[in-house]
Amino acid sequence: MHAPRVVSLVPSVTESLRSWGVEPVGVTRFCPPPHDHTVGGTKNPDVDAIAALAPDLVVMNTEENRVEDADAIAARGLSVLALAVDTVADAVSELQRLADALGLAVPAIELPPPVPPRGLVAFLPIWRRPWMTVSGGTYGASVLGHLGIETAYADAPDRYPTVELDDVIARRPDLVVTPSEPYPFGERHRAELELVAPVVFVDGEDLLWWGTRTPAAITRLAGQLAGYAAS
Repeated sequence: MHAPRVVSLVPSVTESLRSWGVEPVGVTRFCPPPHDHTVGGTKNPDVDAIAALAPDLVVMNTEENRVEDADAIAARGLSVLALAVDTVADAVSELQRLADALGLAVPAIELPPPVPPRGLVAFLPIWRRPWMTVSGGTYGASVLGHLGIETAYADAPDRYPTVELDDVIARRPDLVVTPSEPYPFGERHRAELELVAPVVFVDGEDLLWWGTRTPAAITRLAGQLAGYAAS
């Protein structure tokens, strides 16, 4: 059996495939390097370039990629696997679904045990100008929940609500868990974020990317957040 020819339109999937020893024949420009064959972005893939690669499977994600692109790729007679991940448990089951679709025998993903609720509420900014955060139905919120931490906008009806900093302050979160992506937050933003609560900067890929990195990412984040307690 030949090695599977996979096009990955999801950066975290590209990372996970490589950890299994599978090098995608095509990736997006947002995927981790190397970028030997790029096929556009996550929101605007080049369907002609994908079809020219004659992949066995095109891997997409229901959140990062668009339905119309999935339909256009499928219309070329290509197999599309759309993964849906909202929780850390989903990451485990969807990785197995991907492995099964490719006929791969891969090591089981074993998550660290969840931390009981700590009474700790965090604001998790993902964008600035405008300020945006996550609701309780997102993977990032699930990772924090696995660590015993509730998100300040867990009850928001939108997955990624736009918020005002004054409203965030009024909710009195215990800390601000600040990822390095998708917005490149860093030390230059500390003073502004400390108007809300104490700030801890974390790797955005650990917090927001799911995949084979998930168990180790949760362990790393647990170490960074272990010293914080509810005010």
